[in-house]
Amino acid sequence: MTYDEIADFVLGPIDVPDSALEMSATLLLDTIGVAAGAASMEAGRIARDHAVRFQAASDPSDAATLLFDGRKASITGAAFALATQIDNLDGHDGYNPTKGHIGCAVVPALCAFAERMPELSARAALEAFAMSYEVSARAAISLHASVSDYHTSGAWNALGVAALGCRLRGDGPEVLRQALGIAEYHGPRSQMMREIATPTMLHDGSGMGALVGTMAVLMAEDGFTGAPAITVEAEEVSAHWADLGQLWTVELNYIKPYPICRWAHAAIDALGGLLKAHQLGEEDIERIDVRTFAESAELFAGLPETTSQAQYSLGFALATRLVHGHIGPEHISGDGLKDKAVAAALKKINVCEEPRHSQRFPIGRWSDVTLTLKDGRSFHSGDVHARGGPEAPMELAEVEAKFFNFCAALPQARSKAMWQARARLLEPEAKFLEILSLLFDAPSVH
Repeated sequence: MTYDEIADFVLGPIDVPDSALEMSATLLLDTIGVAAGAASMEAGRIARDHAVRFQAASDPSDAATLLFDGRKASITGAAFALATQIDNLDGHDGYNPTKGHIGCAVVPALCAFAERMPELSARAALEAFAMSYEVSARAAISLHASVSDYHTSGAWNALGVAALGCRLRGDGPEVLRQALGIAEYHGPRSQMMREIATPTMLHDGSGMGALVGTMAVLMAEDGFTGAPAITVEAEEVSAHWADLGQLWTVELNYIKPYPICRWAHAAIDALGGLLKAHQLGEEDIERIDVRTFAESAELFAGLPETTSQAQYSLGFALATRLVHGHIGPEHISGDGLKDKAVAAALKKINVCEEPRHSQRFPIGRWSDVTLTLKDGRSFHSGDVHARGGPEAPMELAEVEAKFFNFCAALPQARSKAMWQARARLLEPEAKFLEILSLLFDAPSVH
């Protein structure tokens, strides 16, 4: 596919299937729920304070509201702050072939750009949103296919942000070309496995991806040059763009049941299935043996001291599921990190790599679990794939329940109105700003 064809898809009339629009609405609301749940966490607070202090807008027309906060920053600052906030509560969506996440960068960018566009329809916003998922996905796959290191999501979701901004702001093909090149060049080529080895608030690089992507649009509009983007225009990656507009990958994204790195989800689901099938509790278990893919086996192994370590954990996640029956935001922060019962259960868990699971990564996220009971019996899960994606999708009712759980700090009436906005997004007469305005106030505002 040529650059001109890609530009036509990004900027021109677009025929998004109804199923892709509906999935886009679900992904958007799911990510907003994660943003609400992350509002009180330290990483989000630091990012918002930083944006207000150092990324303010001198002109009100260049400002955007920090969601679930109410203060203002620049468009780039607001996108950075919200993306960092979301990225640090690992409950947001993803797409297996990208080995990462799209929505945590493009949702903040959509909200930041759209606030200055009162006439933007909800449908047009969803079309731009779906388009940005398609660009992000192919930029990711192109990057992974052309470099040896495993880079974080910010390295490539910045291009989806740039495409989103150019479409919303009515830019032409040349501005888009420069914006994509700037976003790719400045996108954070940060090493994912470095963050896995030492989890921090850097997380998956999407805060910087959102910042760079929004900045790329605004700089390109001012005449700054940076094209070409190799992951878009190079001949060797053209095959990865060939199905643009035909295969809607946005429909293939997964939604996370737990705010934990998805590399741990297959093992969590395998453990949960065994506990349910055999009516077992923590007190029955002598040992838990987990076989998983190599990247999952490298997740944080000890008792976490920080929220970042807890979210990039495998053993801790399994111990939490064993003790509490579920994993929520409350388990990966505050007193949840000091749970003595979870610490004791963690000692029962043993993890090793299984080559057959490694061979199926990243397209598949497989694990298997064997439970050894105190009475000597053992039970094996068989190979289990992480649920939440097209292989084992969550019901909409489950997504809704997750949303309200993550929005627990909000007044119930506000959470309800926010969730109802999912259906409103699909109504032809709806304006996006009507929905966006529900997200401006801090959680404590009734």
